Amino acid sequence: MIWYTALVAAVAAERLAELGIALRNARWSLAQGGTEAGRGHYPAMVALHTGLLAACIAETWRADRAFVPWLGWTMVAVVAAAQGLRWWCVRTLGRRWNTRVIVVPGLPLVTGGPYRLIRHPNYVAVAAEGAALPLVHGAWMTAVLFTVLNAALMAVRIPCEDDALARPAQAGVRA
Repeated sequence: MIWYTALVAAVAAERLAELGIALRNARWSLAQGGTEAGRGHYPAMVALHTGLLAACIAETWRADRAFVPWLGWTMVAVVAAAQGLRWWCVRTLGRRWNTRVIVVPGLPLVTGGPYRLIRHPNYVAVAAEGAALPLVHGAWMTAVLFTVLNAALMAVRIPCEDDALARPAQAGVRA
């Protein structure tokens, strides 16, 4: 279980790196006249993602979950793929990538990279990681709870983002 704790800690460190990038990008976007939408649901998103990491460790240790190799290694591969997809999104969006919904007027919508394949690829990465990371070491209750709560959050977040991107300054502009 020590290696699993190290894996979750590595994901936590990666999330902190993302937050650093997001803060820098938020400052840039706001300096370019960007407007933020969805402030109300952002704290719930932060709590959910923080809770995921804590619950992975807590469930694994408290319930003495065993590592099941066929499931665990498969889920490690899913976690790695989710990280790759997330960083592809970050790279594709560049300065526009953010953990918040900030839209800079006049910038074209991004339709390259993973966005040419999927409308919201970062959320696909989050959903995959949120289900897979707990299952690496058998924390199935955490995987189910995160998946349900994340689906509820995405039911708010995705329409918020779509509405922000559809505002008149964005309408009809494509990259």
